[in-house]
Amino acid sequence: MDRNSPAERQHPPGWPPSREPSFHQLRLFLVLAEELHFGRAAQRLFLTQPALSQQIRALERRLDVNLVQRSSRRVELTAAGQALLPQARELVKAMDRLQQVAAAHARQVQSHLRIGAIGGEAFMPYAIAILTELSARHPEITVEIRPINFVEQVHVVHRGEVDAAFLRPPLPPELRGLHLATEPRVACLPADDPLVAQAPLTLAQLSGRVMVDVPIPDLRQWWDFWTVNPRPDGSAVRYGPVAGDMDTLLSAIARGQAIAFLPAEARHDYTRRGVAYVDVTDMPPSTAALAWLPGHRNPALTALLQAAHTVLSRG
Repeated sequence: MDRNSPAERQHPPGWPPSREPSFHQLRLFLVLAEELHFGRAAQRLFLTQPALSQQIRALERRLDVNLVQRSSRRVELTAAGQALLPQARELVKAMDRLQQVAAAHARQVQSHLRIGAIGGEAFMPYAIAILTELSARHPEITVEIRPINFVEQVHVVHRGEVDAAFLRPPLPPELRGLHLATEPRVACLPADDPLVAQAPLTLAQLSGRVMVDVPIPDLRQWWDFWTVNPRPDGSAVRYGPVAGDMDTLLSAIARGQAIAFLPAEARHDYTRRGVAYVDVTDMPPSTAALAWLPGHRNPALTALLQAAHTVLSRG
């Protein structure tokens, strides 16, 4: 046997006579087999010629076989190199397929969108239209709807617990918002309240009624808007029981403890025994918005916003 063949070389202590080749080395070998020239192959691989030669020698040591015959003019594959070439191609193709599957899975994971929705916002026509448009444009994006209560709306987007949320402004100052719709507000009263029979009402007629409150100071500005505090005549609202979610709020109203102002759609979404919804002629309207945190880089969020703009452009 040739004394210079890899099988006859003396390996350093602890160096196994054969080790698994790297896929990087196999890729280099395939390019060299195509070019049969170290200079051209190195140029194609953006390597220096010595670096390529070193990698091929390392591959030969790992396989314990000569793959190429080197001369000053050209490179030829040895019989072993010719025999191993198809297997090297299959291995590299298999690795490429594995990486493609992994990349597709990574894209799928990154295309999962978490959307918060306060109250019944996920069922509003604009929300359904936006999510339908998103699904039509990007069927690979999965959507998870998370119901959020009054308190959570302050935190869930900012903390990254959801990527966006259907909310009722005014929004926290750190959020961006896309206006989706405007609708009237109504008064939510105990069903046996004498004022129910006098509908429609004015804010002046409701000035003496206690309003449901919210539990945290961060919501003060938001809730002042929803309770119209102060009233047009400058009087301050009197607050009573505290509610962090819609069911608690409606329960307090049904028991005659307080009243609240809600979007007009609530009369359809939140029909409850003991609760009546009454029009108020001089109350400012409410708005709906899709909110997100600026700088959020989830590509699925960009797709959601594009879908929202498309729906809004259709009117």
